[in-house]
Amino acid sequence: MKEQSKATLSFPDGTAPIELPIYSGTIGPQVIDIRKLYAQTDRFTFDPGFMSTAACESKITYIDGDKGELLYRGYPIEQLAEHCDYLQTCYLLLNGELPDDEQRRDFENRVTNHTMVHEQMTRFLQGFRRDAHPMAVLVGMVGALSAFYHDSLDISDPEHRFVSAIRLIAKMPTLVAMAYKYSMGQPFMYPLNRLSYSANFMRMMFGTPCEDYEPNDVLVRALDRILILHADHEQNASTSTVRLAGSSGANPFACIAAGIATLWGPAHGGANEASLLMLRDIQREGGVERIGEFIAKVKDKHSNVKLMGFGHRVYKNYDPRAKLMRETSHEVLGELGLHDDPLFALAMKLEKIALEDDYFVQRKLYPNVDFYSGIVQKALGIPTEMFTCIFALARTVGWIAQWGEMIADPDQKIGRPRQLYTGHARRDVRVPAKRKG
Repeated sequence: MKEQSKATLSFPDGTAPIELPIYSGTIGPQVIDIRKLYAQTDRFTFDPGFMSTAACESKITYIDGDKGELLYRGYPIEQLAEHCDYLQTCYLLLNGELPDDEQRRDFENRVTNHTMVHEQMTRFLQGFRRDAHPMAVLVGMVGALSAFYHDSLDISDPEHRFVSAIRLIAKMPTLVAMAYKYSMGQPFMYPLNRLSYSANFMRMMFGTPCEDYEPNDVLVRALDRILILHADHEQNASTSTVRLAGSSGANPFACIAAGIATLWGPAHGGANEASLLMLRDIQREGGVERIGEFIAKVKDKHSNVKLMGFGHRVYKNYDPRAKLMRETSHEVLGELGLHDDPLFALAMKLEKIALEDDYFVQRKLYPNVDFYSGIVQKALGIPTEMFTCIFALARTVGWIAQWGEMIADPDQKIGRPRQLYTGHARRDVRVPAKRKG
């Protein structure tokens, strides 16, 4: 972070103007340092939703929403999705560089050797109702990891932080699969070390002790791409929550559980689930034949009908992850022979309209990654209620990388946002007069 110049802030009430440093990052907008604003002026800034506030300095992920660009440690997401697998991407996010062959083997071995969870975790899981939402289960189980792995909770020790990162990346697929199997009433499947990260997860999800499970390379690659595309996304709500929780000194397992809880919200990680539910609603009401009526309702500002899976808070261009996920969705549908499936045919028709209709093009409401990832996960056989769990599995490495960066930052302080208070000014309690007599 390099100071480029200063901004002068003046006030209409005669308060003396102050100068605020302006910093430039490697790329992206300049930032105005307002850390001393309150001390110098007795004033705060007001920025609901942090629309114009940089809460931290980071070297991990960069987004240019206008260009539709996403970089992990400087590498375009398109190149990583094409040439790397998920664990290579994890190594990159954690360490800053892609691994060489030896580093890759060592990292894969360390992750593989930590995929099992403590056997008592199964008893903890059995305390949940069978119909509990898998995200509720996942929040509890990830938070509970801190009760089993006391030997890596010293957040001031870099080796402890690294071991916790490995454990979280390694155990998350096992926990997600356990949550799914528990809801299905099926036996848990232990990890199989000879399989790749994504193939192992699919086996734990869909395999049974009755017969061998043979992973399909096309489907495994599709899942691996979903994980890569969701691995990190700058300072979104869940990542900011992980950082905020971590700023208090909380252990990494508790911080990741906080991130999972935030991701559960339908405006964040639940968007792909909402997108598929929208498609099902259209299908129930007549499918492709009624899609024109649905689009008309979306365009009607007096209607409460929303188009889920389109547009993005940050991207004002085509989400680069959506382009990659679109290719993957067609590969998966082709592999499974599902192009003629009514639900998927409906999705493709909706996609075509959104890409060609002036209403959506002018408003830059392009299909986003959630629209396509929901289609792919449905085709893979993943239940809708598990979609956000898959998102959490993918995002764990981003969360833990961001957490580790924050802990190592000498300038980090406990997060403490301020407020614009609009309630009552000071007032006194009315004490009733004592009764006479």
